[in-house]
Amino acid sequence: MNPFLTPPAATEYAPFYANYVRLAGSDPLQALRTQPPVLYQLLADLSNEQALFRYAPGKWSIKEKLVHMIDTERIFAYRALRIGRGDTTPLPGYEQDDYVPLSEADARPLANILAEYDAVRAASLCLFESFGAAAAERVGTASDRPVSVRALAYMLAGHEAHHLQLLQERYLPNMA
Repeated sequence: MNPFLTPPAATEYAPFYANYVRLAGSDPLQALRTQPPVLYQLLADLSNEQALFRYAPGKWSIKEKLVHMIDTERIFAYRALRIGRGDTTPLPGYEQDDYVPLSEADARPLANILAEYDAVRAASLCLFESFGAAAAERVGTASDRPVSVRALAYMLAGHEAHHLQLLQERYLPNMA
């Protein structure tokens, strides 16, 4: 039985994440399985130089966006691990705009970033698939807000869905 088929209650995550929870659909683990082929299809013909594209000044490059997705996945999975294992220590937030410049994503080959994406996704799926119902329902604190393991699965899938949508709507159509 998949303990992630019941969507989290609004009390299981910060209001900021409501759109991500919605974008995850009805089965976040299935979304996590089907998102990589979508990403690869979107980026299939992209060169390293094209992956440096920014749709507007001050926006992240495609490479930076991908590394941001990886960083966020790692952080959400780490939170899920800690909370799922019953750790009640409040977990800090993270500032994405501080992480992205220090990632040096634009200096990396796109293939290297995608290999990291695959490894992180495989690890995340193994982790979430290991949780039973009790672990999925556990609630901890992250960024000074309550969050459940179940909500983290939805937030993760929805976060990626959000960024795939941005790639489709703002990046790829505007590339010369």
